[in-house]
Formats: sequence, C-alpha cells, structure tokens
Amino acid sequence: MTDLETNLSALEGRLTAELAGVADERALEELRVRYLGRSGEVTTIRRGIGALPPQERPNAGKVINAAVERMESALAVAVHRLGNAQLESQLSETIDVTLPGPPARTGSIHPIRRVMQDVGRYFTRLGFAVLQGPEIETDANNFDALNIPPDHPAREGLDSFYLRPDLVLRTHTSPMQVRAMRESGPPIAIIVPGKAYRRDAVDARHLYQFHQVEGLMIGSDIHFGHLKGILTGMMRELFGPNQEVRFRPSFFPFTEPSAEIDTTCPGCAGSGTRGDATCRTCGGSGWIEIGGSGMVHPNVLREVGYDPEKVAGWAFGCGLERFAMVRYEMNDIREFVENTPSFLEQTA
Repeated sequence: MTDLETNLSALEGRLTAELAGVADERALEELRVRYLGRSGEVTTIRRGIGALPPQERPNAGKVINAAVERMESALAVAVHRLGNAQLESQLSETIDVTLPGPPARTGSIHPIRRVMQDVGRYFTRLGFAVLQGPEIETDANNFDALNIPPDHPAREGLDSFYLRPDLVLRTHTSPMQVRAMRESGPPIAIIVPGKAYRRDAVDARHLYQFHQVEGLMIGSDIHFGHLKGILTGMMRELFGPNQEVRFRPSFFPFTEPSAEIDTTCPGCAGSGTRGDATCRTCGGSGWIEIGGSGMVHPNVLREVGYDPEKVAGWAFGCGLERFAMVRYEMNDIREFVENTPSFLEQTA
C-alpha cells in the first residue's frame, strides 16, 4: 500500500468514526465541509500530488476519487439515518395523515372452501339440506351399516386411522347418510360436506386428510335418471354450461348398481388437446373422474329400517380437492395445505 493510500484509509476511518456520533444535520454538514469541502482534508491531499514519488502520481487522482466516493456514500447513509430518526420523532408526537399507509393484505376464501360453498349453494337451491357430522365415527357406522363387511380391504389398519377397535377417523362422509336415515324417515334429500381421513402416502394426488361431499336422496319412484340430472347440473354449476357427465360401471359395497362419474374436461372442453399439445388436465382423454355414485344398496336401506320394496335412493361421493384442482388447473394437491400466500392470492 502506498503512502497516499495509507493516508486516505486513515482519513476514511476518522470520518466513519465521527459519523457514528453525529446527532443532527448541522453537525453532519460541518463534518462534510471539513473532509470534502473546498478547504477540506481531501483538497489538501489533492494539492500534495505533486510531492508524491513519480511512480505514484499517474494513479493518484484515481485513488483519491475512489476514496471520495466511499466517503460520500458514508455521508449519504448518515443523512438517511438522521432523516428516519427525525421522522420517527415527529410521528411519536403526532400522526401525519398525509403520509401513505402500508398496503393492507386482505384475506381470501380458501379454494376448497370456495368450491364447498358453490356446491352447497347449488344443492340448497334444489331443496337439499346441508348436514355435518362427527369426524370420529364408530366402526359400525363407517363400515358395517354401509354394507362393508369385516373382510373388506378398507377395514384393514393400513387404510384407516383407528383410535380404538370400535372407533375410527371417518374414511368418508357416508356415515352421516346412515345417521340421517336413522333419525328421519323418507323422503330425504341431503348433502354432507366435510373432512375424511385415510392412511394414504402423501404425494401429488393424495393426502391423508381431504374433503368430500356426499349426496343422498331417498324416496318413492327415485331412479338413476334423477342422479344423472343432478350431477350434470352440479358440473355445469362448477365448470360452465357445456359440461357433460358420463357413468362407467364400477363396484361400491353400499350402492348397486354403481358407477364412476366422469365429466368433460373444463381445460380442453372435452377435445383432449389445447392448441397443438395434449391437454395436461385430462391427459388427452377429454374426461376427468370426479367420484363414485349409484343406487343405495338394499342392505343399507334395511340396516336403517327402510323397506327397499317401498323406497329407493341414490348416493354419490366426490372429492372437493379434485374439483378445485380442475378448476384452478393444479397438478399438486399438496399446495392446498402448504399455506403459501402467493398461491392463495392467485386463487382468490
């Protein structure tokens, strides 16, 4: 390090030390003049360039200018600090209503709650009651009354959360159908939104806690056509007026006949493509699966004291996360539970 650089470094150090003790703008200006003014210490150093060794002179101006920039930066920081201190002092005495306030971050309805409300509005317009029930259920209500025998795979410990041998975190919202039918005779028209629990490995499509909505209608002269009309209307309520619904034969212990429910993909309007690419929402099939349905099994009706010779009914169950993933074009169900503000703002 040359003598010039040593002197400038020492000068910067003294300035930094004195700036730390400056308490007002007048003292700060006096400090600036003393170091950087026309008769200041930096000017004195500039005037001494001619006395430097010949090899240091060509680079002296550059070295001094760099030091001046650093000192001016330190002064600017001190000016900002004093300005903030003065503002805080003023605000402590009075409130300046002309100052802009910080932007407010407003909350929004969670996308799952929004879908649940939309489904609820549709069914209440049709005269359905909205019921909720306990998330801890008896083994009998969760399985036995729904025609799910003890040897059914769903009753094994790997699929359900058992709290004790006769109590389980409900694996679906269907137990409320049993409770409603036991408490009231037909006709019945209800939906049951709520949480359900299964011991699924968490991945892009599965959570161990999720939301379902069950629908149940029991009465005389109820048939599968009523179910198709109701679900077609629900899909059009959620995704638009051009939705279609199809039923694929399936098996569920509590319904007979049973069917998986598909609806035309809202992302590609059922075409399977978007532009020149395959639709990511439906994988190119043009359809998405939304849940299961069917006519209530006679054994379930007998279990709750109904006569299957006199009444019939249909039921369906759909995952609300699946609805929301399709509506918001999401590929990972875990985003619903990660509480990321940016995600909630995008889906507000």
